[in-house]
Parts: sequence; structure tokens; C-alpha cells
Amino acid sequence: MEVLGFAKMAEEAFKYLTDSAVWMAFTVKGLKILGIIIGAVIVKHLLKAAVANAFKLRVKSPLKLLSERREATLMRLLDNVISYVIYFMALLTVLSEFVDIKALLAGAGVVGLAIGFGAQSLVKDIITGFFIIFENQFSVGDFVRIGSFEGHVEEIGLRTTKVKSWTGELHILPNSSILEVTNFSVHNSIAVVDVSIAYEENIEKAQKIIERVVREREADFPEMVKPPEVLGVHMLGASEVVMRVTAEVMPMTHFKIARELRKSIKAEFDKEGIEIPYPRMVTISKDQNPAADAKKP
Repeated sequence: MEVLGFAKMAEEAFKYLTDSAVWMAFTVKGLKILGIIIGAVIVKHLLKAAVANAFKLRVKSPLKLLSERREATLMRLLDNVISYVIYFMALLTVLSEFVDIKALLAGAGVVGLAIGFGAQSLVKDIITGFFIIFENQFSVGDFVRIGSFEGHVEEIGLRTTKVKSWTGELHILPNSSILEVTNFSVHNSIAVVDVSIAYEENIEKAQKIIERVVREREADFPEMVKPPEVLGVHMLGASEVVMRVTAEVMPMTHFKIARELRKSIKAEFDKEGIEIPYPRMVTISKDQNPAADAKKP
């Protein structure tokens, strides 16, 4: 009996697999699904291109309501939203080829409630991401410090934020984990240059040299907002006198300007003979026979 039952099942399976109507139905559904996927990809690219062109027109417009940083952030966010919406609609359309989508949506409320308890962190990420963008805490292109990560913001999404460090690493942070942010790109920066000279050098001469150098180099840096200030002696170290120079510059340009000022001051000190302190070793040689020296007249 078992052999007859197995043979009957095999026969029915063979008839099903060799039925041309079945293969025709599979072919039609496969072509529909392929068309849905291709259509979703095309629509996504068209919408993203439309958004990019819309922002390009806003850049050329004489009336600008948003800054470039803000526009770049919103453009990236809209790209993410378009991708999520298009892919979700494509998924529902594909599922409608196999199941009753209305019944599926009707049961989605109960299923969504069950999933919601397990996806609280996801909801928290999205809400936090919304407030980051709404409050303009930071934007794409800003240099920020988030926790132990520091770098330029590559992307702000509804769920995650991407920060690229200066060494090339890309840090992907859930928005809900962003508790404290230090934004270096909002206000002007301060370039601080500390110059050390030896105690034996003339402080007044060194200060005049520094003032002359920063005055001459000021025209070379359009990033400077205010003229540099030579504050004078900042600290007296164990073997050095530290003099400080400060300059208010545009955001995130203080590293470059500080390096250039140090280079110019060092070159001028070398010309003027101003010595910069360096570690020294003093060797005291004692006579092996001090008693003999004591007998000498």
C-alpha cells in the first residue's frame, strides 16, 4: 500500500511539473517580479536625479533659505527615504503575486504590535535621527566628535550616522547612541601657536620677530578672520620660555594656519640666531686623586 501511495504521489508530481499551464503561470509571475524590480530601480534613480536637480536649482537661486551644509544633509536624507519607500512598495507588490496583500495588511497591525516591542531600539534610532536633522545639531560635511569617534560626517540617515575619520575609517553609529556631540564646523576656530625659546635669549627681540612674521604672513591666509595676536610669555618651563600666538580663523582651518606660522617663525629664528631649547647633557669630570690636588700650591 505504501508503494502504491508513493507511486501515486510521484505520478501527480510528474503531471504537475509537466503541465504547460503551470510553467506558463510561473513564467508570467517571474516576468512580473522582474519587471517590478527593474521598475523600482528605475523609479528610484529618476526620483534621486530629480531631487539632485532640484537642489542644484536652489544653489543657483539668488534666494537661499538653507545653508549648503543643510541642503547636503537634506538631500542625503531624501535619498534614503526614497530608497526605503520604493523598496517597501516593490516588496508589497511582489508579495501580492503570491498572497492576498489585503489580508496581510489587515494582520500587520497585530504583527506590528508584537514586533514593536522587539524593535524599540530601531524606533529610538529613527526618532533621534529626526531630531538631529530637525534641530540642525550637525550636517553632512561637518567635523564632529561623537564619543570616542572624530571625523567628517559622511551621511545622516533615519537610523544611522556615518562619520569618516581623517585616517580613512568609516564609523557607522546608531542614532540612539549619539548622546553628546562636539561640532567643530559651526563657529570660527582659534589657531594657537606656542613657541619656545631658551632662557639665554632676549625675550623682547624674540617677541618683535614673532610679531613681524605674523604681520607679514597675514596676507597669505584669507581664512584669517582677525589679525593674529602675540600674547607674549605664556609659560616658564624647566628649560624654556613659551610664547603664545593666537589667531581667529574660519572653521577647521586652524591646523593648517598653525603649522604654517610655526614653520615661518622657526625659519626667522634661525636667521636671527634665536635658539630654540633642546635637551642638553652636562658631564662633570672629577679628579681620580683629589688629595693630590689639595697638596698643589
